[in-house]
Amino acid sequence: MSDCIFCKIIKGEIPTEFLYQDEEVVAFRDIKPSAPVHILIVPKKHIEDFIISKEFIYNKMLKVAKKLIKKYNLDKIGYRLVVNGGGAALVPHLHIHLLGRITIDREA
Repeated sequence: MSDCIFCKIIKGEIPTEFLYQDEEVVAFRDIKPSAPVHILIVPKKHIEDFIISKEFIYNKMLKVAKKLIKKYNLDKIGYRLVVNGGGAALVPHLHIHLLGRITIDREA
């Protein structure tokens, strides 16, 4: 999709630092973070919604989430994984929000 901001980031048209990258998935920081750590895990192929995603790519994204959770020690300080769909996502390109440093008394 030509006007998708995530597709532009993946193609290098919008510069960003990739925290993770392989043949199928990238991860980078959210530009408007909702938590002290806010990482987006995004498939390189444009997939509009979780409901139409293949299990393979979603499982791959979850494996990347586990790597990032361990890399940033979020398993020790709290984290949340969030997927928006059905029109609730601001960017219509499948992605997982990895929110870190989440505590019970924090609203995020």
